[in-house]
Amino acid sequence: MKSIRSKITILTASAVVIAVIVAALLGTLAIRSMANSNAERTLRLLCETGQKNLDAYFDSIEQSVETVSSFADGDLKGLEESALQAHVDRTRDIFAKAANRTNGVLTYYYRIDPAVSDTVKGFWYTNLDGEGFTEHQVTDITLYDTEDTSALVWFTVPKATGRAIWLPPYVTDNLDVLVLSYNVPVYWQGTFVGVIGIEIDYSTMAGLVDNIRPYTSGYAFINDSEGIIIYHPQMTQEELESENKKETPYGMLDESAIIHYTFNGVAKQASWLLLSNGMRLNVTVPVSEINEDWLRWIQEIVIVLAVLLVFVVLAASLLSGHLTRPLRQLTKAAGEVNAGNYDVILENRTNDEVGILTGAFNKLITHLKGYIRNLNDLAYGDALTAVRNLGAFNLFLEDLKKDTGEGQELPPFAVCFFDCNDLKVINDKYGHDKGDLYLKGACAIICQVFSHSPVFRIGGDEFAAILRNREYERRNELVEQFDQCCYDLCAVSKEPWERIHVARGMAVYDPKQDQSVEDVVRRADSLMYENKREQKNKK
Repeated sequence: MKSIRSKITILTASAVVIAVIVAALLGTLAIRSMANSNAERTLRLLCETGQKNLDAYFDSIEQSVETVSSFADGDLKGLEESALQAHVDRTRDIFAKAANRTNGVLTYYYRIDPAVSDTVKGFWYTNLDGEGFTEHQVTDITLYDTEDTSALVWFTVPKATGRAIWLPPYVTDNLDVLVLSYNVPVYWQGTFVGVIGIEIDYSTMAGLVDNIRPYTSGYAFINDSEGIIIYHPQMTQEELESENKKETPYGMLDESAIIHYTFNGVAKQASWLLLSNGMRLNVTVPVSEINEDWLRWIQEIVIVLAVLLVFVVLAASLLSGHLTRPLRQLTKAAGEVNAGNYDVILENRTNDEVGILTGAFNKLITHLKGYIRNLNDLAYGDALTAVRNLGAFNLFLEDLKKDTGEGQELPPFAVCFFDCNDLKVINDKYGHDKGDLYLKGACAIICQVFSHSPVFRIGGDEFAAILRNREYERRNELVEQFDQCCYDLCAVSKEPWERIHVARGMAVYDPKQDQSVEDVVRRADSLMYENKREQKNKK
């Protein structure tokens, strides 16, 4: 007959073994699920960010060309030589302004079909050295068959298709430079007149794509609607220009949001999105790199569990009660992680195997929370100024409400709104790149003065700061300091975009007057616009 101690030892050891196995399985499932989910969100977020940046760039090119082509359509009154030449000259002036306002333009042109006029040829301007546009001798179109779309593609393809079109990379005539171009055909009373277009440096697009760097060895690339690779960071320009066009790897053209495929024997995971010009942006990373972290964590947990099980079997009669409680806590914590609660922290008061396992589990949860926090920073950060965005501002206000119970007063705080004056004037007159510098300068002053308060960009030219604790007590002094900083900077700045003019309004929470946080926000906004009107009246 087995002794009570033996029965207790066997029962305790069995219970501990079962608890540890359950914890390991739940932890493994939670870790793997979270790691894969985070990887998918990371790829998708990088792809969406890259799509926005590329689309913004392509859209700016399209807008410039469409603006000029709209002008040309309305300005063209006839095809007689004098009227056509005058029309070309007027279009030249409009195009120069549009091209100078558009980033990354290598050449721009308006070419007249020789079939329309053999004397009025149009114009071609280039900016190869970045020093400004200069007129270049136009290509002699009469040397080409304009019905053959394999040559002089920037002219022949728009003529053949009769519509605005983005062309894949080609080496531009006479310049021997790899470019992309957007071209719009011009018609008058149904007659093809010519082509208006812009060529952009291939390297500009390549730089935007190269900035997308998932994990360590991941990368992004672009293919066209036919699956032909337009740009790939691991392919040379000669490979992309060769007659044997490089096709997108098998499986990459699947329509699923997350794609799993194999390339050169390596299993990969990718996300993709369509660009506004019909191309497709792909962000890909080896699956082994995605699995590396969570496999290592699981391996560490398995090792710790193996040691713990051996120890429990040998000393279950002495340590059964001591080990059962922390193992139950660990099981419960693993279940909470599996349910999505990552705020679980286990107390680690021992240095035995259970303590090691607890420490490993806490470390794992800390890592997971860090990755989630990084994803939240990407989602709630402003890309231009690096401060938090409107979504983060709204979350902060919600958290502020949670600081007190229902029916109780909120803790003392103040909301300060800022509006950057004359941003539209700077954008229109000097370009959006100078407008961005203006916004960054304004944000820098706000962050400098309100250095211990959270700062948010809540609109295109609007910012907000929430003052609490020490800065709340110094709020009036800080507002005066902010006004003085703006005044001092304007006094010494030479460029218009360096002279920071900011309207501000600060509202202080008054429990007798304000029933909610939103009341304070509305008053701050109203005071800011009142200050904006006062500044305009002083000019």
